[in-house]
Parts: sequence; structure tokens; C-alpha cells
Amino acid sequence: MLESWLDWHRETLAVKCAGLDAAQLRQRSTPPSTLSLLGLVRHMADVERFWFRNVLDGQDTPAYFWTEASPDGDFDEVESADAEQSVALWQREMSLARELTTGRALNDTGIRRGEQVSLRWIYVHMIEEYARHNGHADLLRERIDGTTGE
Repeated sequence: MLESWLDWHRETLAVKCAGLDAAQLRQRSTPPSTLSLLGLVRHMADVERFWFRNVLDGQDTPAYFWTEASPDGDFDEVESADAEQSVALWQREMSLARELTTGRALNDTGIRRGEQVSLRWIYVHMIEEYARHNGHADLLRERIDGTTGE
């Protein structure tokens, strides 16, 4: 059930971005916010990467889009970002996350900031993360072309 809800929310973000060109994906919400659909995609690529690869699987993979010097680079640096590449990286991280969770029990744990977190906790957190950002995505998409939906 948790995997299904997470996949539903992943697909919801994909639907909100579907059919838009790079300029539309870069469109900001309203000043001073740097929120955009492309920023959300970039953010979620890094979130997927962090929680599944780094925390659950113990890998040490750096973020794609933010750094210590630019902690909001996922949102702030979309003007020069390659939209197609950003979406592809997000898709890749979702695929890798699915691979890494295959066969794992919900009680399997990873380490975040020295504390154990279960796969169950990660799923619930990811569902919450996508749900919150899908609300943003819905408003962004409506602002771009009037499209609304679930």
C-alpha cells in the first residue's frame, strides 16, 4: 500500500509536468518565491536520491542540484538548467529507489544523522513530501495554462 501511494504521488507530479516545454517548466510561482515545476522535479530527484540511496542503502552520493554554497540550487538555478536532463535524472532516481526497495521489509532500516529510520518511515515521509509538493505543482500548472486536476 505504501509503495502504491508513493508511486501514485510520483505519477501525479509527472502528470502536472506533462506536455509543458522547458520555458513553462521554469515559470516561477510569484516573487519572491523561486518555486517552479522544474524546481520541484529537481528537488524530488535529490530527495529520492538522498532517502533511498544514501539513507536506506548507505551510499554516499552527492546531490545533483544543491550544494553547501547553494542549498536551494534545485529551485534557484532553473534558468540555465537542462529541463530534459533534470526530468531524466528524476526518473532514474525513482527507478533506482524501486530497485533498492525490492525485497526489503518495511522494518529494514537505514541511518540518517546517526539515527535508524525504517523503510516504512521513509515511505511515509516520501508520500508526505510528494503530497505537499503536488499541491504546489497543481497551483503552478494552473497558473501556466489553466489545467487543473487531482
